[in-house]
Amino acid sequence: MNIGIFTDTYYPQVSGVATSIKTLRRQLERLGHTVYVFTTTDPNVEKNVYEPNIFRFSSVPFISFTDRRIAVRGVFQALQVARELNLDIVHTQTEFSLGLIGKFVAKNLKIPCVHTYHTMYEDYLHYVAKGKLLRPVHVKQMSRSFCQNMSGIVAPSERVLNTLTRYGITAPISVIPTGVDIARFSKKHNTQELRVKLGLQPNQPVLLTLSRLAFEKDIDKLIAIMPQVFQKITDARLVIVGDGPARQMLEDQVAKLRIADQVIFTGEINNDDVAYYYQMADLFVSTSVSESQGLTYIEALASGLPVLATHSPYTDQLLDDPTLGKTFAQPDELVADIYQYLAYDKEYFASSYRKDKLHAISATRFGEAIVDFYDDSMLFYEKHIAGKEPDQIS
Repeated sequence: MNIGIFTDTYYPQVSGVATSIKTLRRQLERLGHTVYVFTTTDPNVEKNVYEPNIFRFSSVPFISFTDRRIAVRGVFQALQVARELNLDIVHTQTEFSLGLIGKFVAKNLKIPCVHTYHTMYEDYLHYVAKGKLLRPVHVKQMSRSFCQNMSGIVAPSERVLNTLTRYGITAPISVIPTGVDIARFSKKHNTQELRVKLGLQPNQPVLLTLSRLAFEKDIDKLIAIMPQVFQKITDARLVIVGDGPARQMLEDQVAKLRIADQVIFTGEINNDDVAYYYQMADLFVSTSVSESQGLTYIEALASGLPVLATHSPYTDQLLDDPTLGKTFAQPDELVADIYQYLAYDKEYFASSYRKDKLHAISATRFGEAIVDFYDDSMLFYEKHIAGKEPDQIS
């Protein structure tokens, strides 16, 4: 198949969505399909650099979320390019600029359009006019409008499925978790140099959290309980990997709690070094309640780390065995779980169940599931949508 992926976010931008799309492209190509990416320009990509099968369209930073971008032109150019490429299917990854362009292209080429619903927008409303302009009802309306006439929708988790069902979206929805390159994270690395660089002792207990430092990640909740942890485990350290708009607030919080000597901020790191940070640590902890697909959880598990994560339908399903980790609902539960998991011997986590679980959420299985999803969506298109589209794209 010739597959057109339309996305506002793509490498070298750093996000779970960009990682998911990069993984998808790699797996589809591994299975013999041709993938073309239609995306935005990026200040970190020179205009004259040739990127095979990638088409970038003029863009500007998104309002109040300036490290993300939206295309400002390119509708008819994208249609012309897509027609020349003889696309068989359009797969949109955003509900905004390139997503709308993708819908337009699919309608005019009379081919199926499918969509992955990545983002739980109700968790991000504070980015627009500090949450005073948009409400959850507006997210519902926008989502229903965009998903109208789709031949299929990918929900990366049960949480997304439940949300789309609550919105009243009627297109066929398939739950397909984004896969992770298990081999990349399970390959053993020598992490002692990294520990030295971070000022850590060889056997010092290390808690790790890794994400964009955004307000909706709720890292402040993790920092808030760390004085209790440090009081009992005095040599423990918390390593916070990433950067973002909430960093200054988090650093101020650490200073106010007088734990600056025990908390390490790394800033943004090279993507090739991510596996080293996971394997350097002893425990991965997340207090986020906004995750729709939790790629960092899977990466941590593949790296051999146990994971402690906020209770949700997705994390409860993922962490369904104590050798993988646990979910928590209250701060005191998290403190107790940290004590418990730092006391375990690492051999406890090397279970056969973990291996089976990781295989089920591997990048390989992800690619195969998406291809099956495309086949089903094409059949749905021929039966229910072909020749019946409205005059205007919703």
